[in-house]
Amino acid sequence: MQAFRHYANVTAKTASPETLMVSLFETALRNIRQGADCLAKQQSSAGAALLDKAARIVVNLQGVLRPSAAPELADTLRELYTFVAARLTLAICTGDSRYAREAERAFAPIAEGFIQAARDVQGSGPVNIRQANGGR
Repeated sequence: MQAFRHYANVTAKTASPETLMVSLFETALRNIRQGADCLAKQQSSAGAALLDKAARIVVNLQGVLRPSAAPELADTLRELYTFVAARLTLAICTGDSRYAREAERAFAPIAEGFIQAARDVQGSGPVNIRQANGGR
């Protein structure tokens, strides 16, 4: 386990900003989906933990927005991230997977778009996030 942590730390320190952002989007989306599945199966503790991780990532994504680069886009994303975080919080508090699914529907297109744009910039070609994240 210690070797894995070391590898993860080295990978994170040497990865490009785009790679790190892709990882955040993928992880948040995966956690939203898995958390919603857990809530639907009445596994509220596991679901809440996954959704909390996703919400933390979304809040951090909101924190790195640069309005000076694209003010209207930053405002739109800020509103979207606020909505997603609020829905995830509702899902955690109520144990209702419906709120997590609403967050997923709002977040997935943004995540998929960013991931595709980052991969295009890095020259790795098209990506199918549904395949990468369990077919959803």
